[in-house]
Amino acid sequence: MTGKDPLLGFRRPCTRSFAIDLDAVIGPVVTPIVVALSAIVVVLAVLVIALWRRTGALDRRFRGLTRGAEGRSLEAVLDAHLDKVYAVASDVDDLSARTDVLESAGRKAFSRVGLVRFNPFEETGGNQSFALALLDADGDGWVLSSLHARSGTRVYAKAIKRARSDAALSEEESAAIRQATG
Repeated sequence: MTGKDPLLGFRRPCTRSFAIDLDAVIGPVVTPIVVALSAIVVVLAVLVIALWRRTGALDRRFRGLTRGAEGRSLEAVLDAHLDKVYAVASDVDDLSARTDVLESAGRKAFSRVGLVRFNPFEETGGNQSFALALLDADGDGWVLSSLHARSGTRVYAKAIKRARSDAALSEEESAAIRQATG
């Protein structure tokens, strides 16, 4: 059957309507689809539970990590460590300044010692006389000489500058200086 379309002005073919029985098409496959979807839901539920437990364990570990020893937050622990680092840096600076003072004072301290014992006179027994050289790191200091005789003991001191003396040195005094500088 054909009819004229009033809007378009031409004839269109007549179509028949066919009724489809939807229950007959879907009926045989509904049960397998429901079983498959139910299985998928069970698998997904098991995965959700496993992920929930794993997330809880990670959350507990993270909270334990960020609490610190006294139960404080990670930020508080890091702030405390930074304060300690600044305190140690300040202590190192103080120690460095004290070390510089000690090093400069240590260069002037007697650090080189030479001692020579000898017997200057035939009539006295033993080596009771001595020459003692006391020098700092630069070779500055003095030589102390003691001459022992039966009639008495005499003590002499001579200044030393750069391991040399302006005054005449005895053989024993020179040996004491060589011992101190060697």
